[in-house]
Amino acid sequence: MRRKLLEQLIEWKESKKRLPLLLEGARQVGKTYLLKTLFGEKYFEKVVHVNFEKADSELINLFEGNIQPQRIIDYLALKFNAPISQDNTLIIFDEIQEVPRALTSLKYFAEDAPEYYVVATGSLLGIALHSGTSFPVGKVNRLRLYPMDFEEFCWANNMEEQTEEAHNAIESLKRPLITSGFKDLFQQYLAIGGMPAAVSTWIASKNIDIVEMILKNILSDYKDDFSKHTTNTESRRIANLWQSVPRQFAKENHKFVYKTIEPSARGRDYAFSFDWLIDAGLIYKVNLIPHGDKLPLSFYADESDFKIYGLDVGMLRQLAGLPSSVVIGDDNIWSNFGGAFAENFVLQQLRSMGFTETYYWVNNTNIPNQPKGKSEVDFIISDENTIYPIEVKSGEQVKSPSLRIYRQKYNPELSIRFSLKALEYDEGLLNIPLYYSFLFRDLIRQKDKLSVSEFTFKK
Repeated sequence: MRRKLLEQLIEWKESKKRLPLLLEGARQVGKTYLLKTLFGEKYFEKVVHVNFEKADSELINLFEGNIQPQRIIDYLALKFNAPISQDNTLIIFDEIQEVPRALTSLKYFAEDAPEYYVVATGSLLGIALHSGTSFPVGKVNRLRLYPMDFEEFCWANNMEEQTEEAHNAIESLKRPLITSGFKDLFQQYLAIGGMPAAVSTWIASKNIDIVEMILKNILSDYKDDFSKHTTNTESRRIANLWQSVPRQFAKENHKFVYKTIEPSARGRDYAFSFDWLIDAGLIYKVNLIPHGDKLPLSFYADESDFKIYGLDVGMLRQLAGLPSSVVIGDDNIWSNFGGAFAENFVLQQLRSMGFTETYYWVNNTNIPNQPKGKSEVDFIISDENTIYPIEVKSGEQVKSPSLRIYRQKYNPELSIRFSLKALEYDEGLLNIPLYYSFLFRDLIRQKDKLSVSEFTFKK
């Protein structure tokens, strides 16, 4: 399955200033497959793959001693019976957080053996660093892999040509041809999500029962991590917080409330749990931004007022115990949860596109002694010193009084609404179909041309 990050891996390989590469991301988002199969086996003659989660004591002891690169290379060449060349061998250190001294060794590869191609993966790296593991600051290049985004899901379903046509249509300022295929795949994506094992299983079998088992197994593996890496008390709180994520969406106001976890829950008791799940990449925290017109957004964020979202919509559905049929949207369950799934979907796509700083806005939060208003914009992001408010709707009913109030207050250059309505631009408001989310960057790059007659999209 094609992954977008492969292009950046190729750039890293060809760079004359490359450092050892650290590929981060939550468990089971496809890091090993990307490095070993898509990258290593295609662009190198040999791949030496070291999995530190399954390493024997002899291999672990190697890193307890002298960690000079040549000693490590000589040992690996013998152990794996594979001559290691600086020209054509890719060395992979998988789950490097399990052996902290292996992480430290990347510094020496950068300083003493930069000619070797060394990559490492870390799924619980943030947790390891909080536990005291030192990080080779300035000595590694870093990339992050997320679950497959919707465009990658389309590629996996043999729609590469159609996605390319859509990109080209935007580039040439023409309305892209909207096909039912994108809508159908969007519905499938909401149910299955972007975890590679679930996607590949669905494509191979089209059996949703097998996909459900895959998702349940992934959730079970995550829960095992809770207990493996924390105390009993911490593990219980992490699990409680994790299980509460769907319940947070059940409220009309999605702002996070500790009592949704359990009636006696307090913020100070769950601070570690939040950090753990964020460091593991399993949840995203979206803080309140009281100002809709001040940059950088991070300077004005309210850390105490926030919403949380899940890593992946398929995992969120499974965590909530909802059947796959719910995404068809013909019952009361979808009426209650459809908006939350659509929001989680959009945030997931934004993260994959590199928008890691994401906030939400509520009216009047910056006025002292004034109660907060009821107007709330789902996401606020910035790109190249431009602020974009984003509203998300799960259907074709797109009344957006909150976005209207935001626009009246701040007059943004461009406002975005994701919905199931057709692609349309009208006086500063761009409606993007949810199934065309992968065109978001293309569209904002063209923002100065959106109002020209051939690109209004208005029928």
